[in-house]
Amino acid sequence: MNKPFTPRLVYFEPQSLDYPLGKELMEKFEKMDVEIRYTTSHNQVRNLPGDNDLQRYRVAKSTLVVGIRKTLKFDTSKPSAEYAIPFATGCMGHCHYCYLQTTMGSKPYIRTYVNVDEILEAADKYMAERAPELTRFEASCTSDIVGIDHLTHSLKKAIEHFGKSDLGKLRFVTKFHHVDHLLDAKHNGRTRFRFSVNADYVIKNFEPGTSPLEKRIEAAGKVARAGYPLGFIVAPIYLHEGWEEGYYHMFEQLEKELPPEAKEDLTFEFIQHRFTKPAKRVIEKNYPMTKLELDEEKRRYKWGKYGIGKYIYQKEDEEDLKSHLFDYMKSFFPNAKLEYFT
Repeated sequence: MNKPFTPRLVYFEPQSLDYPLGKELMEKFEKMDVEIRYTTSHNQVRNLPGDNDLQRYRVAKSTLVVGIRKTLKFDTSKPSAEYAIPFATGCMGHCHYCYLQTTMGSKPYIRTYVNVDEILEAADKYMAERAPELTRFEASCTSDIVGIDHLTHSLKKAIEHFGKSDLGKLRFVTKFHHVDHLLDAKHNGRTRFRFSVNADYVIKNFEPGTSPLEKRIEAAGKVARAGYPLGFIVAPIYLHEGWEEGYYHMFEQLEKELPPEAKEDLTFEFIQHRFTKPAKRVIEKNYPMTKLELDEEKRRYKWGKYGIGKYIYQKEDEEDLKSHLFDYMKSFFPNAKLEYFT
């Protein structure tokens, strides 16, 4: 995906137009000649165009619902942060393995919230409660926020808000390279900008609708030169033919692109490929031609929270992946910090 996301269809909830951002988005979409509809609530978004479930699923992925975030109680977001900060839900990417497919269920459309000031005020209250401890907020638990921020600038506003705070830090991750409008944000080093990266094979086969690896790496270089602390999530680490070379090449490209100062404060998060039984059913329904390996016999079962276990790689495979990626990280980025491998 080289062009920034433009929705095919936009729904406005009535109260969204009481907020400046709601009005601004209405004007923007009217000028762009995007089809606009109205809905009393996002739950009423039904009858999307399409002759079958697959077509309707694809239309939903390019549908944006503009509304307000009613609940200002934040979910926790371990291990990467204390809280998830909700500016949007849903994603325009078509990653075959994505866990959002099961959490979003029958509502794969994208939602953006226009009451950004209220969300930031709620974040300030959480910071005050934990003072004098630092509080980290993760902005990409339920969406790829960068993918829509060229339209909303909610993330930019949040970056500048946390840039002025003493006790808050912001973090998010993206698979998109549309970062230019964020480069001049006054972040004051309080936002860690992370990119999801992977071997070319994984991106080409399982991440349609997202930016190619070289574009993400180029964007990471821009972000580093804009002085943001930088991080990378390598996920899902996936066994495929030539995976050792694929991941080596990825680290090699990263090392070439990043300026020396960025390499002194770099974080990595490694997440191996996993799936649940419900996720497998949804993936096979939404992406019937996928080459994604989902054979339970080849995996080991790991109990998870809420009684839903995951199928992860066998111990031997897991150790192989872990040692290779850790070695690559250490040889290319000796000062980088591995936050976790899971």
